[in-house]
Amino acid sequence: MKNKEIFVTRPCMPPLNEFVKYLERIWDNKILTNNGELHQQLESELASYLGVKYISLFSNGTLGLISALQALNISGEVITTPFSFVATTHSLWWNKIKPVFVDIEPDYLNIDPAKIEAAITSKTTAIMPVHVYGNPCRYEEIEKIARRHNLKVIYDAAHAFGVSVNGNSILNMGDLSVLSFHATKVFSTIEGGAIVSHSQEMKHHIDNLKNFGFRGETVVEEPGINAKMNEVQAAYGLLQLKYVDGFIEKRKIITESYRAKLQNTKGIRMIGDMEGVRHGYSYFPILIDESLYGINRNELYEKLKTYNIFSRRYFYPLISEFEPYRDLPSASRNNLPNAIEASEKVLCLPIYVELKEEEIELICKLINDFKK
Repeated sequence: MKNKEIFVTRPCMPPLNEFVKYLERIWDNKILTNNGELHQQLESELASYLGVKYISLFSNGTLGLISALQALNISGEVITTPFSFVATTHSLWWNKIKPVFVDIEPDYLNIDPAKIEAAITSKTTAIMPVHVYGNPCRYEEIEKIARRHNLKVIYDAAHAFGVSVNGNSILNMGDLSVLSFHATKVFSTIEGGAIVSHSQEMKHHIDNLKNFGFRGETVVEEPGINAKMNEVQAAYGLLQLKYVDGFIEKRKIITESYRAKLQNTKGIRMIGDMEGVRHGYSYFPILIDESLYGINRNELYEKLKTYNIFSRRYFYPLISEFEPYRDLPSASRNNLPNAIEASEKVLCLPIYVELKEEEIELICKLINDFKK
């Protein structure tokens, strides 16, 4: 008999009776969107929680990425990673920007700063790294390269809610950082996202962009878009924020349980915590070495499915292998050996707040039993 379905993630829903109280406020105010009081409250509380000065809420993270590029007037070419969710590169395409892929470093699977400089051309205007799985990029090296070549840096921080280095939020790095608050994330507003900026002027610019470019009632100062977060999303976020520290702690416990149970399994590599980093434990990736484990990643993925365990191959295929991007010169497989290897080995195991210890034991037992 099969066990119940275990998915790679499940949203952690706050208490419904508490959410109803927020909904009652919305019903009383009769304001559903357009910078309502709950929207304003969430911006303030998130800025305080995350340790950032300015944050602008969005209806989703993808619109945040698209708008961040607009806010900095990015054009031409942008250097980025192929090892990410496709929204990273789609945001460039929507701005008519040419993505230039460079390889990743093998330890934490982030963009390799050593490969960035050689990819810079006269058309390069920015770098868009990703804090993959919430592990901070080598931002100090990236910032030095950016300053040397007068480039902007926009971090895709979709996985990096609450992540800090030596007590400083990684969202304070670069020119802008973009968060995702999708239902699958550690902190969720059902759908949603945000841009973190570093000045009142930039926040004002971003807030105009997400509201059609309006300044006041009758003046449109730039061609903006509708990317506002509504009050129901903001209410959900305010409630989630009350519980998010507990969510992160529970995910840490799950991560440690996986590590203990798989530490002696030959052919399974896990990514450890980084020194000085407060992690959010967004994902639990493992990398399968077929020569040591006995079967490849795809075989393990399929075997787990037969037991109703649905892991995910984040990120496979590489963005550079999708139809819109595969013909770019930088998409050549010869240019991306580490990214290709990671995409063919990585498997993200289930991790969510309600995952039980016995379910972790089952997953790890099966992984160990499948080893040849």
